[in-house]
Amino acid sequence: MTFQPSYFKADLFKVLSNPVRIQILNALRIGEQSVNSIAQWIEAEPSAVSQQLAVMRRYNLVRSRKQGNFAYYSVGDPTIFKVLDSALELFNNHVIEMRESLQKLE
Repeated sequence: MTFQPSYFKADLFKVLSNPVRIQILNALRIGEQSVNSIAQWIEAEPSAVSQQLAVMRRYNLVRSRKQGNFAYYSVGDPTIFKVLDSALELFNNHVIEMRESLQKLE
């Protein structure tokens, strides 16, 4: 089977289908962070953050480096933020449409 962008996109959206993973990526917008720092940022348990980071590492969305007993994570390709920002824009457009529809009902 030849490589098809549609399969890559489907896999990417499967990985992004978890809200915690999206929160982690948003936390990494400011740069490299430790698991504990990310966990504190998104108000989650470090073990849960580690599990989600492992999934994203398998798909090259994040990369890690070890320093002593700590692992630090960063975004593998900042282009992912364009995807997340586009999804947010789509959401905002949807909310605007819903608000306009509700105003017409009043």
